This record gives sequence, C-alpha cells and structure tokens, in this order.
Amino acid sequence: MSKTEFDAVVVGSGPNGLAAAITLQQEGLSVLLIEGKDVIGGGLTSAELTLPGFVHDVCSAIHPLAIGSPFFNTLPLADHGLAYTFPDLAAAHPFDDSTAAVLGSSLEETARLLGQDEQAYLDLFKPLVRDWPDIAADVLGPLHFPKHPLKMAAFGLNALTSSSHLAKRFKTREAKGLWAGMAAHSIQPLTNLTTSAIGLVLMTAAHLKGWPIPVGGSKEIANALSSYFISLGGRIETGRYIKSLAELPSAKIVLFDVTPKQLLKIAGHKFSSIYKWQLERYRYGMGVFKIDWALDGPIPFTAAEARKAGTVHIGNTLEEIQLSEQLSWEGKHADKPFVLLAQQSLFDETRAPEGKHTAWAYCHVPNGSTKDMTAIIEQQVERFAPGFRDLILGRHTMDTAQVEEYNPNYIGGDINGGVIDLGQIFTRPALRSSPYRTSAKGLYICSSSTPPGGGVHGMCGYHAAKTALKDHFSIVLKS
Repeated sequence: MSKTEFDAVVVGSGPNGLAAAITLQQEGLSVLLIEGKDVIGGGLTSAELTLPGFVHDVCSAIHPLAIGSPFFNTLPLADHGLAYTFPDLAAAHPFDDSTAAVLGSSLEETARLLGQDEQAYLDLFKPLVRDWPDIAADVLGPLHFPKHPLKMAAFGLNALTSSSHLAKRFKTREAKGLWAGMAAHSIQPLTNLTTSAIGLVLMTAAHLKGWPIPVGGSKEIANALSSYFISLGGRIETGRYIKSLAELPSAKIVLFDVTPKQLLKIAGHKFSSIYKWQLERYRYGMGVFKIDWALDGPIPFTAAEARKAGTVHIGNTLEEIQLSEQLSWEGKHADKPFVLLAQQSLFDETRAPEGKHTAWAYCHVPNGSTKDMTAIIEQQVERFAPGFRDLILGRHTMDTAQVEEYNPNYIGGDINGGVIDLGQIFTRPALRSSPYRTSAKGLYICSSSTPPGGGVHGMCGYHAAKTALKDHFSIVLKS
C-alpha cells in the first residue's frame, strides 16, 4: 500500500463525525477531522444570536439521546468539561384551559397525572423502560438480528405503527395531546407508519435519564467530544469546506458526515450507477422555521407545569397537531403550527444576564419554505402565555434556507437528514448490505442519513467507523 498522510479522514464535525473520528482514533489510527465552518459541532453550536450576554443554541437544544447514547456513555466527557442540568420536568404540554399534561422523570407519577389513562400509559411504557438497557444499542443501530429478539419484537410492534393509531390506546385529551407532541418529533404526518418510534424513544428516555440541558450551551457537547478526540492524538482542521475528493489529503479511508446530496457532489464520480441512482432518489422531509428570543423575564405560561419544564410542546390537542403536521407535509403553512419550545435559561444561569432569559423554538414548514413564521409562532406562544410578546428584548430568526446555509446537512431545512418513514427507516441512504458503505472502496457515509437517523447520539458515526475498521484494518469491535 502506498504511503498515506492519514489512516482516516472524517469530513464534518457534527456529533456523528466526532463519534466516527473518536472511534477510529481509539484504535490507534491517525485521524484527521475536517470541518467547513470555523467552529466544530455542526448542529451542536451556541452563540450570542440576539444581544450580548444571551447564549442561544443555534440548532439542537435538549439532549435526551446524548445522555442516553450507548457510545457517548462510554466516553469520559465529564472529564473534558461537559456538565448537564436537569429541568424539574422534561416536558409540558399545555392546553387552552390553562392545564397541562407533563412528562416527568417518574414513570408512575407521569402516568398517575393522566388520570383515566394511567394504566394504559403504564402498560405501554413500563415494559419499554424495563427493556431499554437491553435493546438501546439495537434500536440505535442498523437493521440486524438483535441480541434480545423478543424484547426488540415487542418494541417494534408499537414503534412501526403510526402515532395516530397508537393514540387510540388513550381516552383522555391529556394523554393523546402529550403523545402527539412527542410523536411530532418524527417530522412527518402522524398517520405515517413508524412515527410512533421517536415518541416511544423520547418518552422512555425521560423516565430513564431525563431530558438534560448542557451547561453553557449545546456547544459544550461538541467541545467535550473534540477535546477527548484531541487527547487521543486526533487532529482537527476548521474553515475547510470540502467540495471534491481532490481537496482531501491522502488517506486509507474517508468517512463523510454529510447527506446524499453533498456526497454525490463530492464523490459521485466514484460511485456505481446503481448507488448513484439510489442516492439521487433519497428523500428529504419537512423543514423548520426557528426563532431565538432574548427575554426580559421567564415566559408567563398560564399552566404552572409549563413554567417548570425544559421543553414545552405548543400544539393543544392531538387533532390540532395532526392537522399542523399534515399541512406542512402537503406544502402548506399551518395557521396554528405545532411549536417546539425550549427554555434553557430557567435551569442554566449561564445562558442570560441576571434576571433575563432566553427561549428557543421552531415549527415545521414545507421543505425549502421561505415564509416568515415569526408572527405566527409568537402568537402560538402568546396563546398559552399571555404577555409573552411584551417580554421580547431581541429575536433572531432562521427560515429553511438560512438553516441550510448554517448547516449544509439540513437540506431544505430538514434537520433529520432525510425522511425517516417506512421507505427510509431501514434503507437510508440506500439498500445495501451495510448502509455506511458506499460503492467506492474506502469511502463511507456516517451522517444522520444513515441508521438510526437524526438526533445527537453519535451512533451513525460509531457504526460507520465500526464498519470501516472491520473492512480495512481487520479490527472488530465487540459492541
């Protein structure tokens, strides 16, 4: 083999790129991580977007999958500066009558507060909470024969159903609304098959380890990962946006933390016709319109529970959320969109000057939408928190084009790296023996466009690196 500058090059420093780089470096390889922006992290970044002293998470904000990641949990990230703070409640779901359903750390208390649906909730989630430690690595990985087939089958029977169908287990407005808000994280119509999967995972995560907030901002997760990578001997270069293979140093393998659209531009000429055809047919989903606010005080939600939650799902009833998501999927804009809101400064005093606060929110919109949803989103918040708009000191908005400009992996504003529906949940980005291998020897894809998909968990990067280690270095990782 001819001499190369590096054993491995990883392009893109999002959570999956960082996870891939660490996995390779842990095995003693020489690894270079290249990031196009001047700061590492991809969607794991924070900045003073509105006013001085107000720290906002540019993309991801609340991190149940990070603290629950089977890979991240093996890393000494606390030794590299990462600390979490935990809201009193993981999430609250307010209704128009000033009441709210809640997702708390206690499975039993969350169920009890759902009244008539207490037993239905326990029947659904008690087995999941019990089995999750045994199935987490399989759920957050590619399609393969699981270590615990019966437990995985039980999970799959519910996860592969539509969230609209699963909602029929519940009788109350509270349980149905709470469930709909969780399932809407799937960013597709709630009538689609597999939309139950993300809701089940998020709610189970809350009962196991909570929905934490990184102290200092989401950037601190990326900082800890990169610090650990460098401590192992890894090398990082920023401000180097890769547009072709010719721009890369020589390496035995290259892993790309990019989606199929960018991968085709960079290396499409190396791929087989069938693989190119599959990547060209890859489907992206709905986008997001995002707002960050600098506030003169905490958001005055009329529901007391919403004032204690790190995340607030603003969407009222199952029916209203279902309509909102369906309209966006059909290329329309909802007048009352489902809004995902985070209020990090309530639990992390580093986010705002003393006595002031921040808030973070987005709604789903058609892919590529450039409609300004500011007034509509603020009206939705005001609906459940009268007086909210009077507290706004500054705001920063991003439509889908600006979201993609910030992170090129968010094609058309799609923060999930492509639709995670039945057609792409097992075959993202293409139907192959391994989703991480491209048709070109030594080239791999490790982004959220591979299993298990979007979220800050690093498992796409870990599994891609694990595959590359076996293929090229005869190194077989046990887990």
